[in-house]
Amino acid sequence: MCNQSRNRTDDFRKTEIPNLGSVHLNGLRAVEAVARRGSLLKAAEELGVSPSAVSQQVGRTEKQIGRALFTRTREGLAATEFGAVFAARLSVGFRELTQAVALADDSAAHTLVVSVAPAFASRWLVPRLSRFYAKHFELALRIDATTRLVDFNRSDIDLAIRMGDGQWPSVRAELLLALEIFPVCAPSIAERLKTVADLANEWAICDENSMFTWERWFEAAGAPPVALLPGARFTDPMLCVEAAIAGQGVMLAWQLLVADALTDGRLVAPFGVSAGSGLGYYLATAAGRRPSAKVLAFKRWIVEEVAKTVAEFGARAAAARSQIGARV
Repeated sequence: MCNQSRNRTDDFRKTEIPNLGSVHLNGLRAVEAVARRGSLLKAAEELGVSPSAVSQQVGRTEKQIGRALFTRTREGLAATEFGAVFAARLSVGFRELTQAVALADDSAAHTLVVSVAPAFASRWLVPRLSRFYAKHFELALRIDATTRLVDFNRSDIDLAIRMGDGQWPSVRAELLLALEIFPVCAPSIAERLKTVADLANEWAICDENSMFTWERWFEAAGAPPVALLPGARFTDPMLCVEAAIAGQGVMLAWQLLVADALTDGRLVAPFGVSAGSGLGYYLATAAGRRPSAKVLAFKRWIVEEVAKTVAEFGARAAAARSQIGARV
């Protein structure tokens, strides 16, 4: 430890802090959140209050302990030397409190909390959960459907399923499925698509938050890029799927999003060609934390289910290529 760090720690130990009963817990939580998140706004979003309320809590805590924790700058609040050490100790304390409460709750040991994007949950996960319950009747499953990245150290989330490149701080990410992209549409539209060039006469259903591009698929298909007609635009991939099923155009999809719609014939992949996206679905857990038995059980189950879906998808793609190879 360098001398400067040692001096800061010694300064913290020598500081006389009022009795904990005279310092409000909400104020301490606000101080910790501001120091960790780096701004009043981000701390307020996490705590579910207004930035002004967080500022008031911080100011009240500074008066209660008799020390300045932050300096006020044009950019916002910056932790003082004492404030940085103080907040670091608070982070450890709140983490221990969270774990202590979890131990006191007997049901927590038998409840698995999974954070997952709504599109993945509704289009693929939920229809298969009965098979998980059949294997693990001793576990209760709670699904937190959100696209927000979770902080495993400050929540009750046991595991998250996320789409991306797997590079997230303080997270252990295990690849569940590499995503492949391909066009899908209603059967009535597929009948008109004799070649890739025919896409120029169809409406494009656009997911405004998509991380995929048509150019990557055209390259994989070995065909010149085609400009589709500008169709409906959505901010949710689930709505894109519904629009495609309704025959409103062609969308660029990936395996798990449309697996069931392809199986029951509501959608068709008219060209039988997929392209790598460079992204994947990942199983994310807290880095440095040993996975619990319930997390390992869920991981084993979902890996098996994804493997089944991929095998079914591969069989359908092979059949499509044999029937419509001339289209590409």
